[in-house]
Amino acid sequence: MKKYKVNVNGTVYEITLEVMDGAPAAPAAAPAAPAAPAAAAPAGGEKVTSPMPGTILSVNVQNGSAVKKGDVLFVLEAMKMENEIMAPCDGTAASVSVTKGATVESGTLLCVIG
Repeated sequence: MKKYKVNVNGTVYEITLEVMDGAPAAPAAAPAAPAAPAAAAPAGGEKVTSPMPGTILSVNVQNGSAVKKGDVLFVLEAMKMENEIMAPCDGTAASVSVTKGATVESGTLLCVIG
């Protein structure tokens, strides 16, 4: 990902572009709060992944806590909008893989509900 500032008719916009040359892009800078190491997903657990790149604003679930379908597990900021990541099923949070402030990409494992 590369960030650029673009001036369109006197208005300055900050944009981020993803490099799509087939090689993985090197990060421009280390994230402010790195994601916690991903724990192995328990067999048969429901994986909750990030639907888009962004920053985790809040983590509302801990390892071992009970969750119900529709509970807000995480709040993800993407493109200056807050997106609620909800539990897809009832269960227990078997592993939480991110922390508040972590920068995540689309498809990043956030937690597993077992």
